[in-house]
Amino acid sequence: MDLGQYLTSTFPGLTLVPSLYQQWDIGIHFELGAGMYQFKDDGSLNYEMFDCVYSQVLSIFNELFSDSDEIFLVTNVYQYKSCEMNRINVYNHYLKNKDVKLRLSQETLPNVFDEETDDYYTSRFSLKCRKQDIKYPLLTKAACNEDFPLKPKFRSVANYPDVFFINITKNVVFFIYDDRGCEVIATNKETIFPLYEKYGDWLDEYTREEIVERF
Repeated sequence: MDLGQYLTSTFPGLTLVPSLYQQWDIGIHFELGAGMYQFKDDGSLNYEMFDCVYSQVLSIFNELFSDSDEIFLVTNVYQYKSCEMNRINVYNHYLKNKDVKLRLSQETLPNVFDEETDDYYTSRFSLKCRKQDIKYPLLTKAACNEDFPLKPKFRSVANYPDVFFINITKNVVFFIYDDRGCEVIATNKETIFPLYEKYGDWLDEYTREEIVERF
């Protein structure tokens, strides 16, 4: 089963773009580094805040993905139609097992956002793998570093790529949109309820009441 078939059958109606939580009834929206700021008073980067964020996303990732789970690693690259497709380094620098790269699939989609303009298109890359095949601590860090001059970082393209971690075994999607937060959705509430219980203090304050009602 390829990515498109999987999404259609398991998450019908879902568009694999940011704001997964708003699209699906079973999900959690986490706020990262709550109460901390990206910059210190002197204008320098607050590395303590970023270390906290990295630790949080890694904890969530490890809670959701075990070594035996099958994973789709999916990357959306948003490009101007007038620009030549730029190479991305998600599958060159973040794979432990280079042999799995042979299973990499790519498809070209129209603008996946609800915008009237058709100046953009989306190149979607997907790779079926397992946790031990990827350098997930670095991948999750790179997702958090979108807006800041920190490493690791995905190679610059027209827009910073979105990377989604899909647990095919448990039917869970995990997406880190940047250093501010991340989203988790699932087909079964019981699958992510332990995550809700363990990291309830990290719930996004703007959606906390709604999340509590869901569980």
